[in-house]
Amino acid sequence: MTTEQELEQEGEIAADFIEEFLDSADLDGDLEIEFRQERVYLSVSSEGDSNLSRISDPNTVDALQELTRIAVQTKTGQMSRLILDVGGSRAKKTEQLKQLVDRTIAKLEESDKEQHLKPMSSYDRKLVHDMVSEAGFISESEGAGKERHIVVRKA
Repeated sequence: MTTEQELEQEGEIAADFIEEFLDSADLDGDLEIEFRQERVYLSVSSEGDSNLSRISDPNTVDALQELTRIAVQTKTGQMSRLILDVGGSRAKKTEQLKQLVDRTIAKLEESDKEQHLKPMSSYDRKLVHDMVSEAGFISESEGAGKERHIVVRKA
């Protein structure tokens, strides 16, 4: 279990890392740190005209999130479960996952065969499990490590 003090330290280290990254890349952004469900949520946003769009692609943000987690782990010795959002990238990613779930359920209903999704992060798998459940279907994770993926079945 992560203490509030540990989360605050993780948030500060992550914010420092992201601020240095933004400065190095000559990008403008405002940082906001939240603590929810024993995780640090770090959001980078900008008002008006912004050059943040250069790094707000969900895949780019996933890579930057991993680098930030490594920076935190290097300084604390503890694995980080930090979630990074840049310019609304999480909302974009959630929408992409929702579309994936919708397509998967349509295929499942057409074929009556369980559907295997490509491997994804544990956070994305959690979102997909929730979406599949809300749609009235069953999902479970299979595999290990980088090959861990979701299988969707009819209830």
